[in-house]
Amino acid sequence: MNSCCHCARLMAYPLSKTVFNMTSSSTGSKCGGNMRISMRDRSKNRKPLQKGRNLSIEAIQAVQALKRVAHKNDDMAVEHVFNGKVRRLLKSDMIAVLRELLRQNQCLLALKVFEEVQQEISYRPRLKLYAEIVSCLGSNGLLEDIKCLIMTLKMESSLEPDLEGFYALLKSLMKFNLSSLALEIFYLMKLRGCDPDKLTFKLLINGLESNEETNLSAFVRQDAVKYYGPSLSFLDETEEEVPSLKHMY
Repeated sequence: MNSCCHCARLMAYPLSKTVFNMTSSSTGSKCGGNMRISMRDRSKNRKPLQKGRNLSIEAIQAVQALKRVAHKNDDMAVEHVFNGKVRRLLKSDMIAVLRELLRQNQCLLALKVFEEVQQEISYRPRLKLYAEIVSCLGSNGLLEDIKCLIMTLKMESSLEPDLEGFYALLKSLMKFNLSSLALEIFYLMKLRGCDPDKLTFKLLINGLESNEETNLSAFVRQDAVKYYGPSLSFLDETEEEVPSLKHMY
């Protein structure tokens, strides 16, 4: 069980030296020893709570309490809410609080709740949840926090080969043109025994080439050829025509 607070520790991967040299300069962490969680409210869009089966009364109360203290920039007040409201929640309720904070663009509060989720005994990393967090952080311009989050993911010892989850995370990273981080996840995906499918290769290659990162896309193309042969005709197909994962979204 890892925490974003320890994002400076980085797992070494057996990537090719060429790819590592091309990506490391743009993805080097500026996080230092700890991720700083500021409680300032960076969102201008205050959405109503999404009541219903996804949020219990306790979860709603926790979200409301966190939002009340968020703008005060008072660490003691935030910690008081976590002790009184958040840490007492069931795991399912805690994740519901996390997702509700993400929905309301309360990114930094969501990150702090995510740290609590990671401390649960039954915690297992969920790639789609990582993808949701990346989308929220990217939408609010918090790119350094995304880098720290990806470092945390790379240290997850119980990460399972989830093809759909990896694709969702790659899609979130490419949405914000974080190509180097996406490549790190691509190689992590292979390292964890998850063979990329056609849709994954299409996402990366077309995305890299649209950003004129042809040198990086060349390495991904080489991997694609190993899996699917030299033609790579699926790169010109629409997403609906590529069979793998086409029903995900």
